[in-house]
Amino acid sequence: MPSTTADLYRQPITQRIDALLQLSRQHAERFCSPDAWLARQRYMAKHPTSIVVMKCMDGRIHIPHATQTPLGIITPFRNLGGIFDLGWPYLGELLTETVLQATQSGRATLLLITYHFSSGHPARGCAGFNCDADAAKAHAYAIAQQAGQLFGHDHQQVYPLVCGFETDSDAMILHGQGGEVLDIRDWIDRPANDLHATLASLCPDMPDDVQRDLLPLLLGNMAHVSELSGVTRELEIEHREWVICIGRGFDFLHLPNTALIIGPYGPDLAAPLSTAASIIEANMRAGRIPKDGFMLLASTPYQDSGVDRARAVLKSRFLSNFAEQVIRDHHPGLADKMRRHTAIVHWPTRRMESLDAPCISR
Repeated sequence: MPSTTADLYRQPITQRIDALLQLSRQHAERFCSPDAWLARQRYMAKHPTSIVVMKCMDGRIHIPHATQTPLGIITPFRNLGGIFDLGWPYLGELLTETVLQATQSGRATLLLITYHFSSGHPARGCAGFNCDADAAKAHAYAIAQQAGQLFGHDHQQVYPLVCGFETDSDAMILHGQGGEVLDIRDWIDRPANDLHATLASLCPDMPDDVQRDLLPLLLGNMAHVSELSGVTRELEIEHREWVICIGRGFDFLHLPNTALIIGPYGPDLAAPLSTAASIIEANMRAGRIPKDGFMLLASTPYQDSGVDRARAVLKSRFLSNFAEQVIRDHHPGLADKMRRHTAIVHWPTRRMESLDAPCISR
């Protein structure tokens, strides 16, 4: 597999697809390894709070990596532009189910609602908000308000926390109830022991157990940002996505500017699919990616064999067929370059199972 994203996007489409599927297999192998399993069990025993992150599909927003948290601890909700509405029927049901599962086992839920931006160059910000960090932040606050309506405003069972992510440094920026800010970039040379008191002051209504379980993420982010300080990084500015993902189960995919991920949450999937296809088409037209093809990847996670797996198969096939039809209707020229791949993901192991593997090699 190419060592960097820059190496990958220049490859012929068949090699790009093979590399992406190999990345999925490697992710599942790491996730299922004995040391990774033990690390998750130990971490959850010490820090039982359920952590849910709502974030943009941008591959740079990799919260487990940026907080040095074991894979499988943080539950991601990813969507194009990080745009959500808790009134969307499926999203509301899925989020509520996640919260209820934690509550029934005696655990609170920390809901991190993220937006992202670049300090070095506005063009490296969130394309979903036209690189307007203030608009992205305002949307995050709107979701936090909806979370209060859904789960209660006392924040004792579900604590919604607006969190910025500065992509040049991978630093988290927490926003308190009164407008105060905890910016991890300001803590690189400060005593880590003072962080607890600062967090308590920033979020005085946050339950003690949630504060206790948020601290490891902040300390991990401090260590991560410190390690990157002074390191020359390739800061991906130019769009060169060549994959459209529809569905869920893409937590293996954190390559910058590679995939446009559309979660199956909103009532209108055709509009974001058409937008994603427009981006792919523009990338080809501008020569940012080869014109030999793009990948359409549909995926649905499942927990158990039997009915749950069968439901996932039906859902993935529906999403794949639906996405292909939208692209053929709105972008017929691009549709001829489509390499469709339909899959399901066994969520407990993160193993992706292809439903139509021959379709990717035509």
